[in-house]
Amino acid sequence: MARLVLITGASSGLGQALALHYAGQGWQLTLVARRGEMIKTWLSPSGISADRYQIYSADVTDVPTMQSMAKDCMARQGVPDVVIANAGISIGVDSSRPQDLDVMAQILATNVMGVAATFGPFIGPMVARGSGTLVGIGSVAGIRGLPGHGGYCASKAAVISYCESLRGELRNTGVKVVTLCPGYIATPLTQNNAYSMPFLMQPDVFAKKAFDLIQAGRSYRVIPWQMGVVAKLLRLLPNAVFDKAFAGRPRKPRRTDS
Repeated sequence: MARLVLITGASSGLGQALALHYAGQGWQLTLVARRGEMIKTWLSPSGISADRYQIYSADVTDVPTMQSMAKDCMARQGVPDVVIANAGISIGVDSSRPQDLDVMAQILATNVMGVAATFGPFIGPMVARGSGTLVGIGSVAGIRGLPGHGGYCASKAAVISYCESLRGELRNTGVKVVTLCPGYIATPLTQNNAYSMPFLMQPDVFAKKAFDLIQAGRSYRVIPWQMGVVAKLLRLLPNAVFDKAFAGRPRKPRRTDS
């Protein structure tokens, strides 16, 4: 029987690339996105037969809807072998502007609570089965805070810590927790960045590397590895040196920026 992967944020970007790669490896798909109809725009021409996937229109911040989605998924397709909490948003914030605090709350709700809402319904069934893999998509941006990007950086730092905590909780249950931290990937989340993006990677290349790491059960990896080296070096820099290095760096565009 074909294995099953559930992917949130599957309408575009990394979610789409991951879904296509898993499909190419013969997996069944459960695809979740706020705009479920957008999944069909790339899925229909892909040649993947309709009996190999289920599509759910669900917002990861809506816990009851995510619970219902998970229940229906397990009834129709069984308990997933892999759950990838990929849904996320990236918007610049300026904490001095009251309207941006609402944006920051939305980022945290989607990027952090959305991961917990995605994993939650499947933890018990996976533990009962004695197998499964939960994959949290963090970011290199979660390793150090970048100017103008406080909401996103804070959210991804939280994802990294949350997955680490969960990994300890599920030790010896047969359920693995994998944290993947992308560097710069050519997706809609990065297309408006006004700053340089070293080691920019295409989504399909990321998806292949991510698939291999998930299959190997790696607990934590940065993709590409070069950004992992950069991240470790940045973490070691004294604050004064780090602050000077990033002084004047263009900020992530805010929601109201043109």
